[in-house]
Formats: sequence, C-alpha cells, structure tokens
Amino acid sequence: MADSSRAGATAREAGSGSLGARAREAVLQRIVDRRYEQGARLVEREVAEELGMSRVPVREALRALVAEGLLELLPHSGVRVRRLERTDVEHLYEVWEPLAVQASRLAARVAAAGDAEGLTALEATLHQAESAAAEGEGTREVAAHTAFHEGVVAMAGNPLLARMMEQLSWQLRLLFGLREEPAHMRAQHAEMFRHIAAGDAEAAGASTLLHVRDSRAVALRSLFGDA
Repeated sequence: MADSSRAGATAREAGSGSLGARAREAVLQRIVDRRYEQGARLVEREVAEELGMSRVPVREALRALVAEGLLELLPHSGVRVRRLERTDVEHLYEVWEPLAVQASRLAARVAAAGDAEGLTALEATLHQAESAAAEGEGTREVAAHTAFHEGVVAMAGNPLLARMMEQLSWQLRLLFGLREEPAHMRAQHAEMFRHIAAGDAEAAGASTLLHVRDSRAVALRSLFGDA
C-alpha cells in the first residue's frame, strides 16, 4: 500500500509538472501575441479558467515566469506582465549580438560541408515572411523572422550555443512582436541566407552583425522614440 501511495504521489507530481510546463508555454504565447499586454494584471483564477486547467499548474507557471523576469509580483494582488525598460532591451541585444554572429558563422561552415537540409529549412522561413508581409499578417511575419534566427542556431549544430539561445528565445520573440517590422529586415535576412548558403563564414557573420545592430536601433526607436 505504501509503495502504491508513493507511486501515485510521484505520478501526480509528474503530471503537475507537465501541466505546469504547458501552462507556462500558453501564458508565454499570450504575452508574445500581446493578448496579455505589458502591464496587464494576471489573475490566477482567470488564467486557469481561460486555459481550462486547475489553478495548481497555472500557479507554477506564473511563479516560473516571475523568476524568468517576464512577470512581476504585485503587492497582495498577484502578478502583472512586466514592461520592457530600455535597459532590458539594451542588455538583451548585448548578449544576443555575439551569439547570433557566431551562429551564422557556424551555420555557414556547416553549409560549406554540404548541409542542404538546414538551408532548405532556412529558405522556407524567408518565403513564409514574404508571404505574411504581402498579406499584411504582422504576427505571422514576426513568427517567420523568429523562426529564421532559430533555424540558423539549429543549423549551427552547437548544443551549448543552442542552450544559451534557448534562454533568450522568448524574450526575443516578445521584443520582435513589440517593435516595428520594417521591410528591409526581410532583405537583411535574405542577405544573411545568401552568405550562409555560400559557405562564407566571415560574410555571414558580418551581415548578421549589421542586422542585429540595425534591429537594436529599430527596437529602441519603436519602443522608446529614439531618433
């Protein structure tokens, strides 16, 4: 009987953890899609009802997102979506820039070794972005641009780099969704792709550096009115 009770408790804990992860992903997606706007107060009971879950996994998810810095605690009244400050954006780009540049260099080297599958996946995201832009679907265009950068990291084939980038992925998705998405960003992605496909690591890295720095300028202008 004791063994059975322990097994049941373990199963409940595992199930709770799994549901907590699902709740976290769902809340994150709503933040990125701006269904939960910056500064919006989230009530545990209401989020649980919206997700069709009990309050336990939702509570776990909200706590995790507070720890990750996407939500912040309110005194005696739950949590709210954290507003991105200028320093948050600057710090994010300071970390993302060298990682993105190195990912492009590594992806170019992989392409030079003959990885056509990775290139096919990257090219598909470029087409998706063009299609979304032509149809005026900004959210889908942002998703395609995010997928392009994630595809470069995947193609690079460095597990440590991938883990480091995974820690930034949701913050980048949120930022990309908040800023403007100028047409020239698509052209910059196309240029990055050409250098990666050509196996030119240095040109790929240089074009990525220019793109990330331009992206930073666009973000600061969109969010904080920088000239």
